[in-house]
Amino acid sequence: MRAINVGIIGAGWCGGIRAETCAINPSVNDLHIVETKPERLAEVAKLTNAKTAVSDYRKLFEIKDLDAVMISATPEALHYPMARECLEAGLHVFLEKPIAVEIHEADDLIEIARRKNVKFTIGYSQRFNPKYAYVKKCIDNGAIGKPVSALVSRHIQRSLGAKITGRSKLSPAAMEATHDLDFILWCLAPAKPVRVYSQVNYGVMRANSGADVPDTQLITVTMDSGMSFVISAGWSLPPGYPNACSTWIEMIGTDGALICDDTHRDVILNTMKNGMQLPMSSMPGERVDHAFAGPMHAETVHFIEAIVCDRPVLVTAEQARQVMEVYIAADISAERNEPVSLPLPESRPLAAVAAR
Repeated sequence: MRAINVGIIGAGWCGGIRAETCAINPSVNDLHIVETKPERLAEVAKLTNAKTAVSDYRKLFEIKDLDAVMISATPEALHYPMARECLEAGLHVFLEKPIAVEIHEADDLIEIARRKNVKFTIGYSQRFNPKYAYVKKCIDNGAIGKPVSALVSRHIQRSLGAKITGRSKLSPAAMEATHDLDFILWCLAPAKPVRVYSQVNYGVMRANSGADVPDTQLITVTMDSGMSFVISAGWSLPPGYPNACSTWIEMIGTDGALICDDTHRDVILNTMKNGMQLPMSSMPGERVDHAFAGPMHAETVHFIEAIVCDRPVLVTAEQARQVMEVYIAADISAERNEPVSLPLPESRPLAAVAAR
């Protein structure tokens, strides 16, 4: 089994977790870090013993034996051009969500990855959350019978919401509910979404920032199987433990029901100095000495092993494109105050993309 050489583009919060995971993985030989902030670049390069540390991602193309890149750069508008160049260079690509900003960009990336015959996957890390994996298992093995309805409620604190909306004008559907859209669509496959209805609610985000950003977004999706599900996502919870994320899942079937509490109330640290803390409550999962508290570590290892062992990736680019189409439809629905049918008029069949 050969070791591979990996580049990390963007070494911030998520990119730092990816870099640390690669640094301790025996299947990774050389690690190359790209980060535009000099202090952070030096910090992560030292922490991971990176072979190179640069500020321009195009420098990676000069490395002859580079096998793969993990793109964790922000703002999200950078995803498409960066991924396009890396795929055209014949590199395996892991790309944080979203896959792109426009559907035609996603189609272009999918076509290039097919033509170059490289691995291309998107960072829907919650598929690697054991609780979420158990929900899917109960659907796959028939434990709750035929799925009838589902509900997911996901909310983060307004400080993190302000950070996200400060770098992008994407909606809660695109930046928060996107994880849950991916998860439910994954659970319900091969059923496909056919209709989307969404409403947004305004409050502190608009009042505090002056930007036209909703606090929460509710999305109802109808599948071609007749089942429907609802997702409520937002980023305006009152201040509390930094980066805490709270999620609740209900999956109802003909023969049973499954409730998943992912609100992170299972580990609470309360001290005189800092008060109540939820130390394992962030979505990515911080490093805890020799272990990681969340799914990003396992997701990163999966990508490495998919390359080294030539295995399929769990999250396909085609699936990420479908999620993208649903949240775009949700934003259109909220703007028009009416249901939106899928596929969207601007979408093209993937078969046509592949044959282009």
